[in-house]
Amino acid sequence: MLAAVRGYIRGNEVVIEDEDMKAYDGAEVVVTLLDYPNKKKKKKNIDWDSFVVPSERGKHVDEYMKEMREYDRL
Repeated sequence: MLAAVRGYIRGNEVVIEDEDMKAYDGAEVVVTLLDYPNKKKKKKNIDWDSFVVPSERGKHVDEYMKEMREYDRL
């Protein structure tokens, strides 16, 4: 049987505040941690400009979009 319950870590114990779980006292369990409080490694900054191919249209995108939208209706 698999059951998902919410609990808290206090010291080296996992505490589940649910009366229905008392019937499983002493049962073998698998614990999955949902967050990583000790993880303080800073992510690398992504250079988004490295994914862009420069073009003349890209330099004048505002004028290009205005031109495209001006003549989109009859």
